[in-house]
Amino acid sequence: MTKPVVVYGASGYTGRLVCEYLREYHVPFIAAGRDKARIQAVLDKVPGIETVEHEVVEVDHEVGALTELFSGAQVVSNMVGPFVKYGPEVVEASLAAGCHYLDTTGEQDWMLAAQENWGDKFASQGLLLGPGIAQMYTTGEIAANICLETPGLDTLDILVLWKGFPTYASTQTIFTILKADWHYLEQNKLVKWDPLTTFEVNVPGQHESALALPWGGTSHPVWFRNDPRVANVKVAGGVFDRAVMQGVVEAVKMVETQIKTLPADQQESALADVAASVQASMPPRENPRINTSLDSVYATGPLGRAHCVIYGNSNYKQTGALQAYAAYSLLQQPPRRAGLASACQAFGHRELLGVLRSFGLVLEPVVTVHH
Repeated sequence: MTKPVVVYGASGYTGRLVCEYLREYHVPFIAAGRDKARIQAVLDKVPGIETVEHEVVEVDHEVGALTELFSGAQVVSNMVGPFVKYGPEVVEASLAAGCHYLDTTGEQDWMLAAQENWGDKFASQGLLLGPGIAQMYTTGEIAANICLETPGLDTLDILVLWKGFPTYASTQTIFTILKADWHYLEQNKLVKWDPLTTFEVNVPGQHESALALPWGGTSHPVWFRNDPRVANVKVAGGVFDRAVMQGVVEAVKMVETQIKTLPADQQESALADVAASVQASMPPRENPRINTSLDSVYATGPLGRAHCVIYGNSNYKQTGALQAYAAYSLLQQPPRRAGLASACQAFGHRELLGVLRSFGLVLEPVVTVHH
């Protein structure tokens, strides 16, 4: 078969959803990972999967084997996180095979490393290096760009909240992030957060406030760092369930006091143990009546204000749809920006909003502008 897209890590929660949405776009794909039987079992449960050309391939997680697998493809959608740990081999192999690279990371340290090590190499080949194409970053980025359609605003105050529970891999990633430095953007410079920072946030559309965290700093400060419209970016994120968030706050404290004091070689496994104790299993498939999402952005300038809220549901399905559309688009035309770029920089924020709307995943944005 022709294999325009490779979904690597297809047996995971998000990987399966990417395959589902590739089917809706009629894009043939290879579902790859370390365990063929497991991937097959996951795909067998996808309704209608037999209507799209696809193949299941087992592959070792090393550059040579991955390069061979990716050769002849055009897009790699990488779902194998934590990316700072498992991403380098996949990026190297994508570059060697001449493929665009996409992932769903929220790891700021991974994005910065990817930009530094491979950004120029991808750009010189006209290839997209697109980490962080996912609900938790892209939907908020769409809201930010809608605000920035009003000129004269330079400061973004972003809130990302969702109802549900992170998947096993997301939880592992969240705990990996705790080891790294987190940054916000102030006057175009990355500034470190105090890792114990928490926010009591006002949630648009409800009377109750919520507890949020810098959530590793998120992707937005990296994406907007080189955007002439924007000088300052701060992001707060979390789940609506306060008890879960209080648990995360306690875990962050424990990491700061007990784990960061361990020798470096012991920190990794200690973190993995904590993560597994928080979430060791796959959460159920999302229910749109339960799993709602909210992305709110206040954009301000000296004499202007805009506010955009995007209410949606099923944040992992939003991620699956965004990944599949990114692949579908790249098969037909070059990205708007090569090298390290966000989804909006590569595909356009209005286009991506249209994708989420077309699948019934978000409401029409609620926008107010004063200037």
